[in-house]
Amino acid sequence: MTAVSADGTPLHVETHGPDDAPAVVLVHGWTCSTAFWAPVVRALADGPDGGHRVIAYDLRGHGRSPAPGPGGYSTRALADDLAAVLGATLAEGERAVLAGHSMGGMTVVAAADRPFVRERTAAALLCSTGVSRLLAEALVLPLAAGRVRSRLTRSVLGSRAPLGPVTPLGKRVLKYATLGPYAPPAAVAACARIVHACDRGVRAAWGGVLAELDLDTNIRELSAPTAIVVGTADRLTPAVHARRLAARLPDCAGLTELPGLGHMTPVEDPAAVAGAVRELVTAHLLAPQVTQESHTTSEERTA
Repeated sequence: MTAVSADGTPLHVETHGPDDAPAVVLVHGWTCSTAFWAPVVRALADGPDGGHRVIAYDLRGHGRSPAPGPGGYSTRALADDLAAVLGATLAEGERAVLAGHSMGGMTVVAAADRPFVRERTAAALLCSTGVSRLLAEALVLPLAAGRVRSRLTRSVLGSRAPLGPVTPLGKRVLKYATLGPYAPPAAVAACARIVHACDRGVRAAWGGVLAELDLDTNIRELSAPTAIVVGTADRLTPAVHARRLAARLPDCAGLTELPGLGHMTPVEDPAAVAGAVRELVTAHLLAPQVTQESHTTSEERTA
């Protein structure tokens, strides 16, 4: 289906799994698409627990969502897009667990001060992400921390250089920058296909937004129970970001550090990410529902 954002940008949206199952909304990261979530979608939509209704969408300019016009690249636009998707896919009063990876996690934080989004969020998962100091703390370039490394990292994020077809060299570079040292070849190849498919102009425009990102003040607005997942070998958003989030969130539901994994945790260990989502669904969507049903039944017996 298509959801239309506040500025008229159409967003490609997919739903998987049973229509009457608990809802999960997946938000992918920079240069990715709904395809990035494929192994997590399979694990959640057809799980042994009866499955979830999994909603995934392409961020503007990614996948099958067209690039916005001038001025359409901002954290405000990301928040608008998430609100539009929730409005288009959730029934009146329905809540969901939101899971954002990288720029998708930043989207969840950016939208945390929106009353509509807060009302529809039962819990959240922030996966391999940060909300500020991305240039200062990225470890992709093997240089000492400081102005030179930050300046070079900025140039990489904002580069419009074409990535071209996927080659063995391209996969090695991508693996070094975004995956852990033990990532299987199939995971590397999948990530390379997805990242190389992103339009270079869109990549550069969003890279510019990431270079200036500062959502620190929004962290305290994310009042829903929020779990965090990060790989210990993440070079783009190292574990220092996850630890800072855990310390500042109003209701941190736990921090999981996955040994040896890089930035692409949903592809490197989809079972761990899907498991974290399931735990949030069980605790914050199913448990309150069971409690409410039990309370209603008790009242009926009393009457």
